[in-house]
Amino acid sequence: MTRYASKKAVVIGGTHGMGLAVAEALIEGGAEVLVSGRNQRNIEAARARLFSRAHVVRCDISDMAEIVTLGAEVGQKLGQIDFLHINAGAANLEPVERVTEDSYDRIFNINAKGAFFTAQRLLPLITDGGAIVFTSSIADESGTGGMSVYSGSKAALRAFAKVLAAELLPRRIRVNVVSPGFIDTPTMGVADASSEERAAFMAIGDAVTPMKRHGTIEEVARAVLFLAFDATFTTGARLTVDGGLGQDLSPLPA
Repeated sequence: MTRYASKKAVVIGGTHGMGLAVAEALIEGGAEVLVSGRNQRNIEAARARLFSRAHVVRCDISDMAEIVTLGAEVGQKLGQIDFLHINAGAANLEPVERVTEDSYDRIFNINAKGAFFTAQRLLPLITDGGAIVFTSSIADESGTGGMSVYSGSKAALRAFAKVLAAELLPRRIRVNVVSPGFIDTPTMGVADASSEERAAFMAIGDAVTPMKRHGTIEEVARAVLFLAFDATFTTGARLTVDGGLGQDLSPLPA
């Protein structure tokens, strides 16, 4: 398959889950891809899985120095790129009274500050006419208990994306957001949760989602790549991949 032949792409947070699915779809389509991650176990697993088909590097985007290093690596390995997908993110399930300054900073430093400055650092490497897609969440406009800091960080990310879309119009770089709902990933988006907590989280997701199931990482990847390459008259937009969860859908009464 050569759909993305001659294309170069960077997937931040691309060593597992949704980001890895995006990277693999790009690679299968003929693109040259660099993926980054911060968890060493995921990095090694991605290297083993992707073998020589992608550049796999370590980068913690909550660390400004590592963002600078990442920019140099992207420039050295790829040069100019056609697509940047910023998928890295972290979540804590904490009611407001349990949020600490440390837990607040951890989430915002990755989801908002890290994403913003990664985009800023890589912008000079994106070709005119290229694309950026941020992974947000349906939590960027919902009011779910226990997700105040996570929701706030993703709402900030969505705002950044809209302003970037406006500022990059002269370069014809489209900037969009994909907002997943409950997606079947290894961590269910909450890396610190126990297996029992993840199972309960999955059951809740299946119950509240109108389509009565979780989405797959491949379904999210298809949405991301649609925004990246096919939605050529779309910028500043938010595409939900949530089984109808954020659309206030109600089935017909029995």
